[in-house]
Amino acid sequence: MTQLFNALVVDKHEEEFSVQVKQLTLNDLPEGDVLIRVHYSGINYKDSLASIPNGNIVQSYPMIPGIDLAGVVESSTDDRFKPGDEVIATSYEIGVSHFGGYSEYASVKSEWVVPLPEGLSLKEAMIIGTAGFTAALSVQRLEENHLSSEKGKVLVTGATGGVGSFAISFLSKLGYEVEASTGKNEEHAYLKSIGATSIVSREEVYDGKIRALGKQKWAAAVDPVGGEPLASLLSQIDYGGSVAVSGLTAGTKIPTAVFPFILRGVNLLGIDSVYCPMETRKKVWDRLANDLKLSNLEQLVQQEIFLHELSDALPTLLKGQARGRTIVKLA
Repeated sequence: MTQLFNALVVDKHEEEFSVQVKQLTLNDLPEGDVLIRVHYSGINYKDSLASIPNGNIVQSYPMIPGIDLAGVVESSTDDRFKPGDEVIATSYEIGVSHFGGYSEYASVKSEWVVPLPEGLSLKEAMIIGTAGFTAALSVQRLEENHLSSEKGKVLVTGATGGVGSFAISFLSKLGYEVEASTGKNEEHAYLKSIGATSIVSREEVYDGKIRALGKQKWAAAVDPVGGEPLASLLSQIDYGGSVAVSGLTAGTKIPTAVFPFILRGVNLLGIDSVYCPMETRKKVWDRLANDLKLSNLEQLVQQEIFLHELSDALPTLLKGQARGRTIVKLA
């Protein structure tokens, strides 16, 4: 098909790297069961990494980044989806090894597609995006491991980021006392406005020293940070508590002792939103449209931009300048 549309394309040839909006045709899209007219996408940490030459995210070039998309089905070879259906597609190989959401059209595998739950708009779905989905999955895993509001405070690290902001809002909506950890003093008012009951500095979680066991401070934690701060955090979780970890902005190594696990029964829960089973994925999206639906979703939007503004906006996450979500309007 020769229909023209716009997409943000990253490309790399030896030492040359480019990020630019290009005109493509539907024939340029990869094979997929469902063709989607994309209405919204969003910016995630992976997307920012995809926009730099040494980000180690994109598996082959050229690539259309954007691990999230929401839109309307144009055509489908899978009977589960028909033209006009509103759908969501996030993670899997999208924007990494399969053309992603920074495009007016996307062709994806049907097993990656989730019907938009009743109660959510396409825009709301992308305000949530992978960041909100990961936060909701983290909360669900904590509750499956016996977290309840009467057990004490829940810490959220990396609090001003996408996962952190959503985790605070979800936990607050469910009645938890939420303590937010941030190094940004200027963001305290924002964090309290989205549900944090108290705020601690990064140094109160990790002061540069990792103790085998520290004072028990939190019933549980949502951690998109990882690294040495996570090791310190584990030593301060209450007996039988859990930490849901989903990120690595502070590093990939966790130099912790075994004592929190064998002396306090602490649980370290890995949160994978990429290959999360579809049954669980649909269940979490259903919660996001129901008991986890936020009345302040728009408050979590830092900015709404268009395709041509992406190349300037993508680096903000790598510079630590993001607060909440940046969403991309494509239709």
